[in-house]
Amino acid sequence: MRLRVATYNIHKGVTGIRGRPRIHDVRLALDAIDADIVFLQEVQDRNERLASQPGYPISGTQLDFLATGAYAHRAYGMNAVYPHGHHGNAILSRHRIVDFSNHDISDHLLEKRGLLHAVTRFGRGKSRDVHLICVHLGLIKRSRLRQAIFLADFVQREVPARSPLIIAGDFNDWQQRVDGLLRDRLGVDEVAVAATSATPDRGVLDWLLPWRTVSDTQAGVARTFPSFAPWLTLDRIYVRGFRVLDMHVPKGLAWARCSDHAPLIAELEL
Repeated sequence: MRLRVATYNIHKGVTGIRGRPRIHDVRLALDAIDADIVFLQEVQDRNERLASQPGYPISGTQLDFLATGAYAHRAYGMNAVYPHGHHGNAILSRHRIVDFSNHDISDHLLEKRGLLHAVTRFGRGKSRDVHLICVHLGLIKRSRLRQAIFLADFVQREVPARSPLIIAGDFNDWQQRVDGLLRDRLGVDEVAVAATSATPDRGVLDWLLPWRTVSDTQAGVARTFPSFAPWLTLDRIYVRGFRVLDMHVPKGLAWARCSDHAPLIAELEL
């Protein structure tokens, strides 16, 4: 079974400096990515200050707006709460989500961080459960390492060893300290590295050829930040129980208008 997954930090659906809504651009980006499962970070599901501004969804929450018409199943983990709203991580899925839970992994009061764990079920009859984990780790190195240890402990405790697993999100791990820890503890593959030895199926990927980043793939990295000139590898997808067919990072001005991060997209086979 083939699966397209993506991870995307949408920066609360607003521009960085003036905070103007650009959630419509984000929705168009998700339509273009056309993933089966999307891991989102910084989803500002309620913002009363923006609700009356032009360009903001007229009704419903930010997550409702992004999922409508494309994703029947969703999970949301509220991490940061403030007087005018809240934000956190989310998972959008075309396959049924049978269970989900959110876990506070904040290391200090200034950065509220969470781990969103969901289980999605594939097929009928002989169905297969796949565990999904969406994370957004801290900006401070010590915080990231402690949060990564929590993540590894959580997976070893809560996810059966033989169950397919996808861990995705914004790891803020430009020094690649968390990367080694997760590989050693969990035996996962990072899609950018795994894609270096994969043979892409041209029939699957032809429509994405204008976006492909061959130099990044050959180097085993996926540069996603900042979106106007990606240089840092902040966003990652780790898998277990999947074969990585390919990975790609869309680039260009149109994507830079959507968020300060570019999305990371992976083609997987269960």
